[in-house]
Amino acid sequence: MTESLFTPLSLRGTEFRNRVMMSPMCQYSADEGFADDWHRVHLGSRAVGGAGVVMTEATAVEPRGRITPGCLGIWSDEHAEAIAPTVEFVRSQGATPGIQLAHAGRKGSHQPPAEGGAPIPADRERGWETVSATDASYPDSDAAEDELAATRRLDGEGIDEVIDAFAAAAERSREIGFEVAEVHAAHGYLLHQFLSPVTNDRDDEYGGSFENRTRFLREVVTAVREVWPEDKPVFVRISATDWLPERDSWDVDDSVRLAPVLAEAGADLIDVSGGGIHPDQQLPGAGPGYQVPYAEAIREGTDVPVAAVGKITEPTHADALVRNERADLVALGREMLRHPYWPLEAAHELGADVEWPVQYRRGRFD
Repeated sequence: MTESLFTPLSLRGTEFRNRVMMSPMCQYSADEGFADDWHRVHLGSRAVGGAGVVMTEATAVEPRGRITPGCLGIWSDEHAEAIAPTVEFVRSQGATPGIQLAHAGRKGSHQPPAEGGAPIPADRERGWETVSATDASYPDSDAAEDELAATRRLDGEGIDEVIDAFAAAAERSREIGFEVAEVHAAHGYLLHQFLSPVTNDRDDEYGGSFENRTRFLREVVTAVREVWPEDKPVFVRISATDWLPERDSWDVDDSVRLAPVLAEAGADLIDVSGGGIHPDQQLPGAGPGYQVPYAEAIREGTDVPVAAVGKITEPTHADALVRNERADLVALGREMLRHPYWPLEAAHELGADVEWPVQYRRGRFD
């Protein structure tokens, strides 16, 4: 049988009701990292709307791992308790709740985009020292040198502390009912900073060669997998390319090489995005599905399941990606901000028979 967008997907012992995933999207609305009513409505409405997987925004595994002071966190039991009712509601609506475990590294300590997005130096209110593979701050083009968020190169002990923070965050996530843990290694954040030669200028066991630059991510994935239930999947989000073709950088060939290594470490699916490591990146033409070829290359080159992203808005397009075996899961971001009930509407357009919430059945299409 040909698989389609509304064919269930099973990974390990977990079945997703369809192949639509709500992509992680920062909300910058968490006071001190705590989820509140906004997150419950935001995530819950996408579960009501029929998504197969509802993924949280980037959720910091420690305070300095936030991008902004308003970013979600799960570095304490209290943070886990705050988001637990949301997880329960998402599950009650038939969707699979997922959490993206994240660390911003040197891209942390910034204002939220709505406030300008500028870096916040560590000695200013709401600011903190960031950490990275390097001691060079993120090069915010509009900020003077003394306005950048100070960055400290992680030593071996610091790396171990971050690995432990990811594992502890995964344990908390497991205990409150999340069914997918996604390790965020994309968009120029900490784990990507170790992967890419653009930011990794180390000469120790975590720098230089491909094996060394991928070591930190492999150790994080292994640590998360060790505490995650055997029957539940672990995802890894990567930037398939740095979009910096004119310098030594991370590219699609590296990503194809990385995917089976991550699978060996315990990853069950690669969530394939791109860019974010440096403001000089050269984005390709951003038309519908512009990042799909990256996911397809990884899927073809490694047989590791993949999620595809990138301006996917039309149901027929999303369905074709699955039917033509270009992706196993289709992740929608901005489109699901605009249309929380996109999966229900897509099912109607594609002629798929899906269950509607009993409260909304009067609204079903004839």
